[in-house]
Amino acid sequence: MENAETLDLIWGVEDIGKAIGRNYRQTYHMIKSGRLPVVKQLGERYFASRKELFDFFMQSAA
Repeated sequence: MENAETLDLIWGVEDIGKAIGRNYRQTYHMIKSGRLPVVKQLGERYFASRKELFDFFMQSAA
C-alpha cells in the first residue's frame, strides 16, 4: 500500500482541469458524463492520482 508521501493526488475539478488542459466546465462535464473514470469523489470533492490520469490519457492515445 502506498503511503502519503508517494501519493500524488490532485484535488478539485479546477486543478484536475489544469492537469489535463481543460477549463472547469469542460472537466466537470467529463467527470459527470463518465469520460474521466479515474477521477473519484470523496464527499463533495473530486480527486485523481496524477499517475492514473497520465496512464489513462496514454492508454487513450494508443
